[in-house]
Order: sequence, then C-alpha cells, then structure tokens
Amino acid sequence: MNKPLRRISLFCGLLVLALLIRTNWLQYVQAEELSTRKENRRVQIAQYATERGNIIVQGQPITGSAVTDGSDYKYKRTYTEGELWSPVTGYASQAFGATQLESLEDGILTGNDDRLFFDRTIGMFTGEKKQGGNVVTTLNRDAQKAAFEKLGTKKGAVAAIDPRTGAILALVSTPSYDPSSFAGNSKADEKAWVELKDSEDKKLVNRALRETYPPGSTFKVVTAAAALEHGVVNGIDDPTDTPEPYILPGTKTQLPNSHTGCEKASLNEALRISCNSVFANLGDKVTRDKMVETAEKFGFNNDKIDTPVRAFASVYDKRMGRDGNAQSSIGQFNTAATPLQMAMVTAAIANDGKLMKPYMVDHLTAPNLDIIEKHEPQEMSRPLSAGNAQKVQQMMVNVVAKGTGEKAQIKNVTVGGKTGTAQHGEGNKKRPYAWFISYAENPDGTSPVAVAVVIEDSEGTARDDISGGGLAAPVAKAVMEAVLKSQG
Repeated sequence: MNKPLRRISLFCGLLVLALLIRTNWLQYVQAEELSTRKENRRVQIAQYATERGNIIVQGQPITGSAVTDGSDYKYKRTYTEGELWSPVTGYASQAFGATQLESLEDGILTGNDDRLFFDRTIGMFTGEKKQGGNVVTTLNRDAQKAAFEKLGTKKGAVAAIDPRTGAILALVSTPSYDPSSFAGNSKADEKAWVELKDSEDKKLVNRALRETYPPGSTFKVVTAAAALEHGVVNGIDDPTDTPEPYILPGTKTQLPNSHTGCEKASLNEALRISCNSVFANLGDKVTRDKMVETAEKFGFNNDKIDTPVRAFASVYDKRMGRDGNAQSSIGQFNTAATPLQMAMVTAAIANDGKLMKPYMVDHLTAPNLDIIEKHEPQEMSRPLSAGNAQKVQQMMVNVVAKGTGEKAQIKNVTVGGKTGTAQHGEGNKKRPYAWFISYAENPDGTSPVAVAVVIEDSEGTARDDISGGGLAAPVAKAVMEAVLKSQG
C-alpha cells in the first residue's frame, strides 16, 4: 500500500474509532442525563402515556387520571378536592411540570422507579399495561378539612404533627388552588396557570412549609425552654428580676407590654399574660449564643428539613447584638419561622422534650400494593429535658385554662397553648400576624397532636381585634378536636 492510501486508511480508522467512542459515550455515560432532560419530549410523552399511581389519605386516593383528547399525552392528572390537598400533593401538569409529592415521588407514581423493575418485567410477559405505584401519606382527612374550613377566606396556614412519631396530620395553606385546573396542556390550562402564577394572593406558595413569618409571642415557649435548660430560671413560679419599664440592653428604648402585672412576674405568670419584658430580659440573660443553641435544637437555622418536601429554614440570628437578641427572644426582630417549625416546637414540648423528625409519607407501594418502602419514625433532637418540658407544658396549660388561649379549650381534655400577635412591616404599620400553637393530651399523658396556626391577614377584622387568641386559637381547636375524635 502506498503512502497516501495508508494515510487515508489511518484517517478513516480514526474517524470510525471516534464515532464508536462517541456512540458509546452517549449510550452509556450520558444516557441518563439525556433521557431526563426537559427538552426531551419523548420523556414527557412517556411520563403521561399511562395512568399515574395515586396519593393516598387514610386508604382513599386524593388523585386520579383522565384520558386527554387531541394530545400526545394520553393521560392527565386529576385531583379530588384539589384546593384542600394541593399543599400536600403539589401539582403534576403536562405543560408546567410537577412539584412537591408529585415531583419527589414521580418515579413511583409513573412506575419508572428502579424498585418497580420486577413489576415492569413481569408485565412484559403477561401483557399487563404498565402501572404506577402509590404514595400513602400520614395525613388525617378530618383534621385537614377542619383546618381548611376554619381558615376559610383568610390568608394563612396550619401544620399539625403527631408529637410521638413526627407524622404530619394536616398541612393547609390558604388561599389555595386546584391543580386540576392546569393539569393538561390546552389554552384553558395555560390561562389558569398564568392567573395563578401572577396572583397577588400567592396561591401557589405553600405557606405551611415555604413561607416564614415573625412568630411573635409563640416564640416565648422557646425562650422559656432556654431559660430553664441553661439555669437562668429554676422554679416557674419564682419571681424574676424584670424591671418595669424594661429598657432594651445597650439602648434607651423601652419595650412595652400589652398587660399590667409584668414587673418581676414569674415565668408561669409571664407566659399566661404574655409579658414582653420578662422574656426579653430572660433571653438577654441566657445570652445570644445559648439562645441560638436552643433554637437550633428545635429546628431553627436548618435548611434540610425534608418532609419529604423541603421546608424553608426558620431563622434565629447568630450575629445580632444584645438588643436584637432581647427582641428576638419575644419572636420579633430577625426571628422568622414557618408554621411547620412552630408545630415542631410545640410537638417537642408535648413529647417531653423529644423532637421527632416530621414526615408525611408513611409508605410507598407497588401497583399490587406490596410495600416497597416504609418510613420509620426518627428522633431529631432533644431541645430540653423531660422535666423542663413538663414545666413548659404546665405553663402552656395555664395559658389555655386562665390566660390568652381560652378559646382553645376542649371539654374534658387537657390543652396547652400559646398565643402570638406578630408585628411586621416598616414601623410595624402592616396588619399583624395572628399565631396560635397548641397540643392536646390523651388521658395517659401522651399527646396525639400538636398544631401551629398563622393567619396573615383577616379581611373585615379591625386591626386591634387581630390576635392569636381571637383568630387562630379556634382553628387550632377544630384541628385538635378532629384528631382526638378520629382516634376514638
């Protein structure tokens, strides 16, 4: 072979080798990346080629599938009582993707998860069509409905947890939306989506998990826990050294109280009438770093709380000065919390100081209903000792029995709670947020439910009438009653 032919042969050989390498690279190295890209329309078509599995609440599906006419996508998602359950399910839309459980558990719901490989293989031989698995939640239907109906037209959110396990029993955000309204890819779906996306009410935002608010006086239970844990206070009925008026440390600013009787008030009495001065003073004595330590044990400053839907991190500032720490100790300044976070705080106190990791998926099933993954409750932390938790419980029971939380009372049931009215906006000019946190006890002393309620704005309510005890406590009461009734 002459020299030019050898060069041509070598060049062709290199081209063939490059082609083989490129083909194998695409098939084996980049295959998964290419198959899951948004731009790959075949993936989307395959995703909606079969009926999705369902999201289940207490044995009943809250989702479904319907045939789509005139589209490459054969099935679209449907929802039962979509507005009620959208904070749990999220949405699955042919045009706009998926969120929350619909997104996180998409592999199970579509039947594409590796754990369903055996089912898919069997189906190839039996001729059975591909099916998705199911996501079985921890939600309590009656508690969810009670929260949703009691919130009504108010902007707000509710999170309820079983303190013993961390199971989420209710997760409500209002105003809500119906995911069915944009589950397809028609012009009507697009119109519904645009209206929701541009809504001033932020209906697509899950306020229970992904909105933070100043927690106001509900945070005082965290400060009480810190004061007890760090030895600033021992007896909850002993007088404190709180002066009246109280001046924020390092400033000339007086911190006002909304009630009289706060001078040298005991921890118990201060929580009952919600003395700002006492808890600001205690927070300063605990010190910022130890307040941060306690708050973080309750879950603050943690950006990896997955339910499995990830919650926004609640915040207790690590760098503020003494005056900021004093204000933060009453749930103001830079302190911010999700409703889930305040439900976690309440659950830890109700569970004798043990905080269980919150979760809302109990188990996943194959199409034949075999369980393929089961959640086991996990301890998250111990923010306070059992003895100190019981002291805080005693104070919270006092708040409901003889204090600002009387509207949460349930006949023949021990209820502990704490109200909160959080100021916000420049110069505190915006309408305040109304908070209430609470738990109910079983006769054996255990607690089956801890609740946090926040109401952003209540149309038609005078500003001076906006309070946690007046607006939020009745919502929490309804949720607790629903849980207690459901357990017989």
